[in-house]
Amino acid sequence: MSLDGAAERILRGRFSDRLRTSVPLAPLTTFRIGGPAALYVEPESEEDLEAVHRAVRASGVPFVVVGRGSNLLVSDRGFAGLVIRLGKAFRWAARDHDRVRAGAAMPLPALAGVAARHGLAGLEFGVAIPATLGGAVKMNAGAHEAEMADVIDDVDLFLVDDGRRARVVKADAGFSYRRSSLPADAVVLGATMHLREGEGGQIRARMEEARAWRRRTQPLAEPNCGSVFTNPPGAHAAALIEGAGLKGERVGGASVSTKHANFIVAGPGATAADVVTLIHVVQDRVAASSGVRLEPEVRLVGGFDEP
Repeated sequence: MSLDGAAERILRGRFSDRLRTSVPLAPLTTFRIGGPAALYVEPESEEDLEAVHRAVRASGVPFVVVGRGSNLLVSDRGFAGLVIRLGKAFRWAARDHDRVRAGAAMPLPALAGVAARHGLAGLEFGVAIPATLGGAVKMNAGAHEAEMADVIDDVDLFLVDDGRRARVVKADAGFSYRRSSLPADAVVLGATMHLREGEGGQIRARMEEARAWRRRTQPLAEPNCGSVFTNPPGAHAAALIEGAGLKGERVGGASVSTKHANFIVAGPGATAADVVTLIHVVQDRVAASSGVRLEPEVRLVGGFDEP
């Protein structure tokens, strides 16, 4: 597979100068570290996505979809493939009675604000999640005892391997804790959320409470990817990490946050390799102290050496 061969020719034919090469990915992630993407496109239509399908089918180029980059760690070597980030045409929202339909590029905090302005409750938790709707749906993001599966009716997808659109209803999406069973090649195009009418003042108060909680408990001023590990059954990852004496633990420029133990922050000079090594240190030390091996929820993009 040659990244400057079939894939680039097909994509260039559709995207022209909208196809970019050697694009730095660090600015597109909340960790602010990592190398470049070999190929990068921002589709603005399903016709654009059909060109992506043709390029993938003809060349076998690996691809990854990114949103706000809040759950990603990109390798220092970058990604030797195609990065897809939906463009502004997929950033929209519309109300239909007690439902809100939105494009996948819509930031979840902004979507929570749209619902609030229409007096619709149920999405307040989204104000504390720095993700796009597409990413939030794919990983069933959640906070404050709520998650996307609580509000989703259906999800529209573009299946890159098949080059076709599909609609998946909630019952078939396989939602579980921080997971879904949506196909690996699926690009989320949009989703419908079933909310409920509420009193505007109460909705806004719950949103402000979520914002205040985030400011109070999370290291927002430092580059991070949000929660690094999922909570194991019946326990909290942060408590296990803190119990193992790992707050402030450091590898290179990466350290376990002293504000929230389930966050790793990237300090000056930090590399993706530092973060991955620290993830393994935390896993090993927590397993030794509690018998629980934590599972990362951060998604690794690109190649990483074994620690």
